[in-house]
Amino acid sequence: MAVHSLRKRLLVGNWKMHGSLQGNAQLLAELKQGAGSALACDLVVCAPYVYLSQLASCLKGSAIAIGAQDVSAHAQGAYTGEVSASMLADIQCAWVIVGHSERRQYHAESNQLVAAKLRQALDAGLKPILCVGETQQEHEAGVTHSVIIEQLRCVLDWPLSDLQKICVAYEPVWAIGTGLSATPDQAQEVHALIRAQWPDSIAHTLHILYGGSVKPDNAADLFAMPDIDGALVGGASLHAHDFLHIAAA
Repeated sequence: MAVHSLRKRLLVGNWKMHGSLQGNAQLLAELKQGAGSALACDLVVCAPYVYLSQLASCLKGSAIAIGAQDVSAHAQGAYTGEVSASMLADIQCAWVIVGHSERRQYHAESNQLVAAKLRQALDAGLKPILCVGETQQEHEAGVTHSVIIEQLRCVLDWPLSDLQKICVAYEPVWAIGTGLSATPDQAQEVHALIRAQWPDSIAHTLHILYGGSVKPDNAADLFAMPDIDGALVGGASLHAHDFLHIAAA
């Protein structure tokens, strides 16, 4: 059985391809002010690469951590347009999203490529958030469990010291940006499946986030589930009031 008390809740905002210097400054100021009171969760903001230095400056001295939305599978070299894990660490980035469904769908990222990116993130001291999830077609075909296990398989034989540093986010693709959301019971079932894949000795420490149209009005019901340790939030993270309301849940 999951023991929430061993895992502090984690709320990660994914801005996706949104933002501007002026708009970011206002949003970050509101988040910094709102996070001043002791929340029962850790907060992370994942922004486009070009704004990460702005985040580092605006959030300096706050408890809000900074994350990137992707990372290269290579350490360095002739890879135009790529950003390495060491570069992210160099600008005070602490977290990175790996294998988001939009990367898998639009950029044909395979499980093997996602694993290579995870390896780079860990080697650079970043905390990776490994995203897994099924499409609507897979959901309707009843193969959710096999899809999730296959997406996790490429890292499950890694040393415990690596697995302890990975956070997993379950994001049913059919619920991302659609307004649809898995019911708390549906999400809990998959979160429990994910935890069961982790080695018994560290499974209770694994943070598993739910991502898929998380909003202030459904957050509390999701977080009440024993294996849901927080959320990977998309659209609602672009509004300070909504993001902080989810954090308060």
